[in-house]
Amino acid sequence: MAGRFDPATTALLLVDMQNDFLHPEGAYARGGAKAVEIAALPAKLKPVADAMRAAGGWIVSTHFTLVPGKGGEPFISPHLKQLRPFLRKGDFAPGGFGQDLIDELAPADIKVEKVAFSAFYMSRLEWVLNRAGIEHLVVGGIVTNGGVASTVRDAHVRDFHVTVLSDGCAAFSPEVHETNIAALKSVAGIETCAEMIGRLTA
Repeated sequence: MAGRFDPATTALLLVDMQNDFLHPEGAYARGGAKAVEIAALPAKLKPVADAMRAAGGWIVSTHFTLVPGKGGEPFISPHLKQLRPFLRKGDFAPGGFGQDLIDELAPADIKVEKVAFSAFYMSRLEWVLNRAGIEHLVVGGIVTNGGVASTVRDAHVRDFHVTVLSDGCAAFSPEVHETNIAALKSVAGIETCAEMIGRLTA
């Protein structure tokens, strides 16, 4: 991305940086679904979030949600149930600890629940971004090949300008992460966290 941008119309979009994914007492830690690269993200993204706030930009967080049905039992897509059989009642529940943004990156100016990989799918994300006057999304979070890639591509077709933080995203495999970062170059700018902080503090 060349030149300066207006922080007032820019948001750091934190994709699924939630307790149930990242906290030691969260669902994924309980199920043993962890990766060093994912665990390192809060420390990498916090300086970006701090710089975005200081520059007058927005912090927007997406929150993967398991919607509870009768008796509180969550609706879990078949592919997710097969991939993460440890998920249970109470995980990623609306308004719960597990669904919330991790403390290191809080608070967010806007929080949006999501039920699929893309944060735009059947959500209010596009509506609130438009109402807030946000035109540029700086994206970090998890996982690169899931929520990040799907959300970035959907943002692109909605004419948002997108910058992906190459070291502000992670997957369960470094190879999968790198492959997807390379693939996103056709629809987004790619910068490091340090480069973005430089733009925000220039």
